[in-house]
Order: sequence, then C-alpha cells, then structure tokens
Amino acid sequence: MSSPESVQIRSYLFAGKAAQGAPVSLAKQRAGYDALVETYVGHPVPLPEGTHVESVDVDGIPAFWIAPPDADAERVILFLHGGAYLLGSLLSHRDLVARLSRAAGTRSLLLEYRLAPEHVFPAAVDDVLTAYRWLLAQGTRPEHIVLAGDSAGGNLSLALLQMLRDRDIPMPAGAVLLSPWTDLAGTVESRTTRDAVDPIFSGKGINGLASFYVGTEDASQPLISPINADLRGFPPLAIEVGSDEVLLDDSLLLAEHARTANVPVELTVWEEMWHVFQQYSSILPEGQQSLENMGRFIRRVG
Repeated sequence: MSSPESVQIRSYLFAGKAAQGAPVSLAKQRAGYDALVETYVGHPVPLPEGTHVESVDVDGIPAFWIAPPDADAERVILFLHGGAYLLGSLLSHRDLVARLSRAAGTRSLLLEYRLAPEHVFPAAVDDVLTAYRWLLAQGTRPEHIVLAGDSAGGNLSLALLQMLRDRDIPMPAGAVLLSPWTDLAGTVESRTTRDAVDPIFSGKGINGLASFYVGTEDASQPLISPINADLRGFPPLAIEVGSDEVLLDDSLLLAEHARTANVPVELTVWEEMWHVFQQYSSILPEGQQSLENMGRFIRRVG
C-alpha cells in the first residue's frame, strides 16, 4: 500500500499536470524546477545533517562535491542530473545527491553540464566525458567510480559507458539509473499505455521535448537513445523506476537488453510511483527506501 505522503504528492502533481496552460518561459521553468520540492512543502528543504558541499571547477564545467560526514574519500559517485536536457542544475539535485551520498557512504560529484536548446547533442555528452576523464586525472581509480543519473542523466550515464568502452577508457564499477530516459525517438508502448496514470508527463509531451536536445541528429542513434545501444561490456546496472510513468518501458526494455548482453542488472519497479519520485525522498518513505536500495548497490560494486 502506498504511503499517505505518496497519495498527497500524487494529488499535488496531478493538479499541476491538469493546470498546465499558457506557455512559461524557459527561465521560469528552470527556476521552478530548481525549487521543485520546496514548492510542494512550502519552505527550503534542509540537507541531511553534516552534509558538506563544495564548489569545484571540472575543466570549465561547474560542479559540486557533496559528501556526508562519513564519506569514503576514495570512492566517488559521478551524478548526472535529469530535466529533459532542458532543466536541472546544481541546485535542483543537491538534496537528492546528498541523500544518495549518505545512503552509499561516499562523496558525489554533481555536474552541471550544458543544457539544450542552447547546446544540443553532443554538448552534454562531451561534458560528462570531460568530467570522467577529470576524475581519473585526479587519481580516482575507475573501479571506485559509480555513475548515477535520473531521467536524462540516466541517458547520459549510458552514453558515457558506450564512449568509454569504445575508446578503451577504463570503465567505472557500475551505474545507478533512476527512471532513465532511454528512448528519445518515443517508440516504446508505455508512452501511451501509462499516459493516464502518469502524474507528471504525457507521452506526447515528453516525446516533444526530445527535439530540443536532438537537434538535426537521428533520435534513434545509440548515443541519443541508448535503448538501441550495444550494452556488451557494461558494468553492473541498477535501475529504479515507477510503475506509473510514461518512461516505464525505457527501463524495462533496457533491463531486458542488459540481460541479453550478459550485463548484471537489478531492476526495481515501484508500484504507484511516478517519474524520479526519489526527488521527494526528504518527505517520501518510498523515496527513502529506493535510495537505500541504490546505496547498498553502490557499496557493493564500488
């Protein structure tokens, strides 16, 4: 049975989906996304006690080091935020990353890669490759790095793994994917079959957003739609997704393809949960439990 908090948040999200009307400027959308959870609870959400946040320049890319008090200094989560490649920043995901870091007992590097439509593919992909190489140059061992990303950030994690493998760059220990957006061509069935129960997106809406990032490229190519990628040689994957999202099949088919490629994969489908429900983990029990799952995976593989 869903928690009372889940029922309340779903109602809030459905109300917001129903109220969508006149277009809002991209700047206002970005500001609203940065304050997503705060808008719901009505006040700033404090980071977990003892969390240390430090700004860092990653070869020209803004980033935060985020660490719990007991962080293992040798292990790193490279976190790539979501937001449909249009939204998301160091502010929007600081709380989520802090809570994942606490669950895993390690520090995280949260990256602010370039966004569309100002910067189309492959700008974001280039940025995450730069960040991974920067970590290696800092002396971080690849077997102590775990990638993590939600939605578009999950997409980027999978694109990065393809590039690392194909360029013979040492692979990380694993990757954690929260509701990854893996089909930017919009062909999966859940775009329609889950449309009515998704409290955030319509299938048509999320498919339309893809064009801002894809630009003139073929949306089905594996670096843009990793649901079409060759996954052979990938490290272990952990996938967490809600049952009530139009991106459900993006995760289900990815897991199926991973198993076919003999890639260890742990798939958890959370009943009656929505897209990246973990963003509400400060008040949502299911979000907290999901982060604990991912934390255990990260401790095990990294």
